[in-house]
Amino acid sequence: MKKYIENNKDKFIEELIELLKIPSVSADSKFNADVARAAEFVKSSLLDAGVDTAEICPTKGHPVVYGEKIINPDYPTILVYGHYDVQPADPYELWDSPPFEPVIKNNKIYARGAADDKGQFYMHVKAFETLLQCNALQCNVKFMIEGEEEVGSENLAIFVQENKERLKSDEILISDTSMISLDTPSITTGLRGLSYMEVEVTGPNRDLHSGVYGGAVANPINVLCDMIASLIDENGKITVAGFYDKVIELSSEVRNKINDAPFSLDEYKKDLDIDEVQGETGYTTVERSGIRPTLDVNGIWGGYIGEGAKTVLPSKAYAKISMRLVPDQVSSEITALFEKHFMSIAPKSVKVKVTPHHGGEPAATSTDSKSYKAASRAFEKVWGKTPIPTKDGGSIPIVALFKEVLGLDALLMGFGLNSDAIHSPNEHYGIENYLKGIETITAFYQEYVK
Repeated sequence: MKKYIENNKDKFIEELIELLKIPSVSADSKFNADVARAAEFVKSSLLDAGVDTAEICPTKGHPVVYGEKIINPDYPTILVYGHYDVQPADPYELWDSPPFEPVIKNNKIYARGAADDKGQFYMHVKAFETLLQCNALQCNVKFMIEGEEEVGSENLAIFVQENKERLKSDEILISDTSMISLDTPSITTGLRGLSYMEVEVTGPNRDLHSGVYGGAVANPINVLCDMIASLIDENGKITVAGFYDKVIELSSEVRNKINDAPFSLDEYKKDLDIDEVQGETGYTTVERSGIRPTLDVNGIWGGYIGEGAKTVLPSKAYAKISMRLVPDQVSSEITALFEKHFMSIAPKSVKVKVTPHHGGEPAATSTDSKSYKAASRAFEKVWGKTPIPTKDGGSIPIVALFKEVLGLDALLMGFGLNSDAIHSPNEHYGIENYLKGIETITAFYQEYVK
């Protein structure tokens, strides 16, 4: 199989580049036609790879692409999940090359979605093809590739509920996470949840002249900044009442194991071009980004932001705020707590509106499962090293739903790197990660059936 991958690597790369050219941005309706085009591409790719059937399943939003290969009903079944939608590429001017015109530099593919998640889910399509072509597939395989992960997977949740029998499997396999490095492979055993919302602060009923009214009328931007600043105290703790009530405090033993993973704070700061890190007092950088809850402003705007000057006191100000959650926090409860708190801290000089967007629950998986052990052996076979279990700071909302509805934990076997700039300008994915990922996935199937 390694020979097949080597002989077809150029084809595998070219196919991924064609997929990356499609601007399948699920959050922006102007890209709806492109999202649909990406779904068609995925369906065709699954059929070309050798599935028995593949179809585009409509939802109230963007469609789910489903395909399957049942070689023997008595064989174990693997359900592969991924997403073909991508984050918005804005701001375009910060990209070194156009985000939907993929280029290869330094053995990396630069494009929006290269690592999150097109490059990663497409590895599974090519691994499946490799196994079939080499007569080495001894599992049934089902693919469920969605188009709304970047906007909360709300309609996928409905799809899963309505298709429980169709999706019945023995294991769920996902590549949408990162590993420590090319030298130190790892497997993700935990994900944070998410609560995401938008806030609006309104002052006067219209924009005002800042000279005539400034100092006499509340400025919504100033007020919003003060409110946001109060959400985190001097020790990095979130001040929303009740926020930490369900947070599980991990033992020293568990925390020590987390901190045993290779990590260089100096390299971390150098990569980000920062002089110092910041976060919750009493926790390391690795802990802060993996096992502790957070609150961050993802965007803030209001007033005049065009070229030159306009002395305006704005009528409205806005912000988008996300909170990453840990076991046993519940996204709906945190959303309600935040809304109540944010409304309570607003001065009478403004009106406040809080609009919840999407959320997801935290998830944790075991290192004792059959699938984890098979994945560990697969990494040992391909990388020559035993992978380290890690906690990932990101969120995949559907993982907790899989557990609830299908009764299965997901194996989070990601091949991205934290330096891949996902959700940022100049996102990229290493060609070595891509090809080695395909090889590792084929090895997983072989190890799993042993």
